[in-house]
Amino acid sequence: MFSTDVAVRWSDMDIYGRVNNARVVTLLEEARTELLFGEGARRGAHTLTEGVVVVELLVRYRQPLVYSASPVRVRVRVRVRVRVSELLTASFAVEYIVAGTGGDAVTARTQLAAYDTAARRPRRLKPGEREFLAAF
Repeated sequence: MFSTDVAVRWSDMDIYGRVNNARVVTLLEEARTELLFGEGARRGAHTLTEGVVVVELLVRYRQPLVYSASPVRVRVRVRVRVRVSELLTASFAVEYIVAGTGGDAVTARTQLAAYDTAARRPRRLKPGEREFLAAF
């Protein structure tokens, strides 16, 4: 499992003082990007940056995420745990758990496909990509 801290910004809040549901999806995207492109590059899976597209997204909001910065802290961060839960020939699934103050606030799942941007079609995962993804 991969964990990363993602910044929650003042502008992420809705009128009720909670992180807006659409902004939660952005937090998931930031965590996924750090796994695939940040950690992927550090571990030699550079080709993931050549093309990965979202096929499906499911989000379950379990409790509100609240922005609660004190005068001392400028940014608030949430911990997002990410794991690869399914690895197929040309696609894979990523599951997320976003930690809130009282437990897991959000769980989500994204189905992703490797994509050939030049040919504009899905492609098979390369051996190095599969090896990297299988580690999570």
